[in-house]
Amino acid sequence: YNYHEVITPGIGSKNLYVTSGHYAHYGKDAFQPIQTPEEDEEYMLKPMNCPHHCEIYAHKPRSYKDLPLRIAEFGTVFRYEKSGELHGLTRVRTFTQDDAHIFMRPDQIESEVMQLIQFIDRVYSVFGLSYRIELSTRPEKKYIGDLAIWEQSEKALADACVHAGKDYKVNPGDGAFYGPKLDFHIKDSLGREWQCGTIQLDFQLPQRFEAEYIGADGEMHRPIMIHRVCFGSIERFIGILTEHFAGKFPTWLSPVQVKILPISDKHIEYGAQVMARLKEAGIRCELDERPEKIGYKIREARNERVPYMLVVGQKEEENGLVSVRSRFAGDEGQKELELFISELSEEISKRQMREETAAED
Repeated sequence: YNYHEVITPGIGSKNLYVTSGHYAHYGKDAFQPIQTPEEDEEYMLKPMNCPHHCEIYAHKPRSYKDLPLRIAEFGTVFRYEKSGELHGLTRVRTFTQDDAHIFMRPDQIESEVMQLIQFIDRVYSVFGLSYRIELSTRPEKKYIGDLAIWEQSEKALADACVHAGKDYKVNPGDGAFYGPKLDFHIKDSLGREWQCGTIQLDFQLPQRFEAEYIGADGEMHRPIMIHRVCFGSIERFIGILTEHFAGKFPTWLSPVQVKILPISDKHIEYGAQVMARLKEAGIRCELDERPEKIGYKIREARNERVPYMLVVGQKEEENGLVSVRSRFAGDEGQKELELFISELSEEISKRQMREETAAED
């Protein structure tokens, strides 16, 4: 998608967030400024990435030919949430955003937004998540920017949804003071909705940071900026996915895809050979070397929601086999190791979602 991936500092001058307006609006929700002992300056743990990306844009002259300029960062930010508001992975004080900011000309709004809608749709479809889109329009009173630009931007957002084949619901007056936005509300397996993705148009930050580009007419113009996230908070999205799948991640997504379970200590060496071959094939696996009974190992692996378990003993070692147990169908019998690897690699590469038909015993 032609993004410039960047890494910005974990701290920034307080003046940076004063300039952006974030300190006035959200200063109480950030960790308070750190006073340097020798210099008369204040720094803050980074509460958001956008001011830093504005600085990157403004560090050299830009032409209309440079636009759109897409800047992306998996940026870790810090917010001071009250202790009573913290909740698992869904409300934390340090989280990482899949943050991006796009600087563009007014005539590029619709095409950029349409590409972003298709991008977000592609990501959510990988996880099998359904969603709905809300178009939040100009607040009645507290807004900045030219009214004509607002109307053009709102129409561009609506047209982009139509041209991308996506329905949307208008949420009148709920846009940010700096611009209209599209919010993506995903639905989990329990029917709960979570607002994760967003596409926000911003007329304020380019003005506050005096961002400019030289137009085709040779004059200086102000770009329009898009704030874009798909997952939002990576940690929060992992929490949502964990609940959505009830911990039973599809094989391609599972942190551990296969557990190798030797029947006794005598078969650990063969188990290690199986693990080495699986890792060579790019499969995430672990070897359970504990001196426990095989029934106990199977029960623990099942409780950990591991998709596949490979039981290895004397017969398997002698014949180059593995006894396959899965979370989906229970006991699947013995298979040649290479056949198992071939079938599993195809399941992973196609991101298949196998249904669970075996009752848990």
